[in-house]
Amino acid sequence: MIVTTTNGIDGKETEIIGVVFGNTVRAKHIGSDIAAGLKNIVGGELKGYSDMLTQARKEAYERMVENAEKLGADAVVNVRFTTSQTMAGAAELLAYGTAVRLKSI
Repeated sequence: MIVTTTNGIDGKETEIIGVVFGNTVRAKHIGSDIAAGLKNIVGGELKGYSDMLTQARKEAYERMVENAEKLGADAVVNVRFTTSQTMAGAAELLAYGTAVRLKSI
């Protein structure tokens, strides 16, 4: 499966299947909150949150690709990521793009 942020793939014609997405909602962990509170005083990376978001991004990406595979896509183009707060202490990470079938030119 080719996944790209570009609108197309060089040397290929695309047949649009439709929009595909993958998402996950994550909540903060009390242990991470305590560490984040301490880091807020002295500054620095909030490693617990960085790790959580990295894992969430990977999970959303994989779910998007699975969605595209179910539709018979060869690629997902114009891929984007977005986040939003769903409630206090929880956030959604969404990966989305356009599923396409590829044809040689």
